Amino acid sequence: MVKVAKSRLAFVCQSCGLSSPRWIGKCPDCSTWNSFVEEEVLAKPRSERTALFREPVLLHTVKSLEGERMLLGTDELDRVLGGGIVRGSVVLVGGDPGIGKSTIALQICNQLAHQNKKILYVSGEESIQQTKLRADRLGAQSSENFFIVNVTDMDAILEFIKKFAPDLVVIDSIQVVYTPLLSSSAGSVSQVRECANILTQLAKQSNTSVLLIGHVTKEGTLAGPRVLEHIVDTVLYFEGERFSNYRVLRAMKNRFGSTNEIGVFEMSVSGLKEVKNPSEIFLAERPKESSGSVVVPVLEGTRPILVEIQALVTKANFGVTRRKAQGIDYNRLSLLVAVLEKRMNLKLFDKDVFVNVVGGMKIEDPAVDLGICLAIGSSIYDKVVPFDTVALGEVGLASEVRSITNVTLRINEARKLGFKKCILPKSNHLACRGLDTGEMKLVPVPDLKAAYSNLWEEI
Repeated sequence: MVKVAKSRLAFVCQSCGLSSPRWIGKCPDCSTWNSFVEEEVLAKPRSERTALFREPVLLHTVKSLEGERMLLGTDELDRVLGGGIVRGSVVLVGGDPGIGKSTIALQICNQLAHQNKKILYVSGEESIQQTKLRADRLGAQSSENFFIVNVTDMDAILEFIKKFAPDLVVIDSIQVVYTPLLSSSAGSVSQVRECANILTQLAKQSNTSVLLIGHVTKEGTLAGPRVLEHIVDTVLYFEGERFSNYRVLRAMKNRFGSTNEIGVFEMSVSGLKEVKNPSEIFLAERPKESSGSVVVPVLEGTRPILVEIQALVTKANFGVTRRKAQGIDYNRLSLLVAVLEKRMNLKLFDKDVFVNVVGGMKIEDPAVDLGICLAIGSSIYDKVVPFDTVALGEVGLASEVRSITNVTLRINEARKLGFKKCILPKSNHLACRGLDTGEMKLVPVPDLKAAYSNLWEEI
C-alpha cells in the first residue's frame, strides 16, 4: 500500500519563513508587515522520512574531502572559495540584478568543461538560445562536456542529473525552480526551502557539486527563507556600484575555507576579468595635492588591500547638518565625528561631513578609523596628507589609537606600492621590530592628537 503524503494549510511569512496557523498582520519574528501568505505545507510519510537515515560510523573511518577540489583556473575565484569547489558542496551566489551572477557562473562552467569535468547548466530564467548568445559574447569554446537545459521542474532536474551524472550542476536561479509536491508558486518560502533541501541532499549523497544563483531583496539580503543560507556550504555575495566596472565577490560563509575573503573583478565586454592587484587599481586616480584624502591598508580575509578614504567637510545650509557615508558604516562615522568634536575640538556641529571609500569597496575593518579621522581633519583644515603616507589604527572614544591585527601584512603591502611613511598604533610598533621596512618610516602614535601633530605641526 502506497502512503500518500499529507498536507495542511498554513500562513508562511515570505520574508523569514515563520509559519503560523492563522494570518498575522505583523510577523513576530522579523517585524515585516503583510508578509503572511497561505501555503500548503507537505508532511512526508514516516517511511519516506526514515529512508534518508544512515547508520552511524566511526569518525576515523570516514574519508576526508580535503584535497578533493575542482580548481577553476582563476586565482580570484579559487581564493574566495578556499582553493576551488569542494566535491559534494553547495555554493550560493547572490547579488543585485545585472551585477554578473550568471556571467561568472557561465565562465566557471566553461573553465571546468575544458578540464574534462561534466557540467549541467539549468537555465530557468533564459532560453537555451539566449544563454548561447551570452556564451558567445564571453568567448566560451565548444566542449563535449557542457550540457544546458531550460527547465524549472525539480523532478525533471533530478532526472537529468541522474542521467548525465555531472560533476557540477548550476541552478539559475533557485527562486524560479519549483517542486510539484507543493502547491505554492515558485519563489515562495516553502518552494525555495524544499528545493534547496532536495539539491543539498543530492549533492551530499552523489558527491556532485551544486552552484545556486539567488536573487536579493531591495534591502540587499538573499530572497527566500533565512534557512537557505544555513543549508548551503558557501555563500558568496557580489558587491559593486551599478555604474562601476569593478565587482567584489565576497565570501560571507565558507565551511571549507576562510570567511570574508574577497575577489576583485573588472566587468568587460567579454565577461568578468580578475584584478590581480586591486590596490594599484583603487589608487590609480588618487589626487596628489588635494586635502581630505588618506590611504589605509585594510585586510579582507587574508589579503591586504590599500584603499583611498576621501572626506569632505562643508558648511551646512539652514543649520541642518548631514552625515553621509559611502563604503563604511554610517553609525561608525557618527561615532568618530563625535570623538573629533569632543577630544580634538573640531567644530563639526554646523558642518556637513561626507566620507567615501573610492572604488565601491565596503569596509568593515576597524583599522580604517584613523584614516577617516585624518581625512576629516585634512578637509576641515584644508591641509594635505603627504602622498606617500598611509595610516591605520582603531580609534576609541577617548581618542586613543588602538592596536589592530596583522599589521606586518598591511605594512608590507604599502611598502611594495612605494609608500614611505606609515602612521600606526603605538602598541603595534613593538610587533614591527626586526621587520624589513626598507625606506618606509614607521611613526607610532598613542592618540589622535599625536597623529595630527605629526602630520601638521602647526595644528
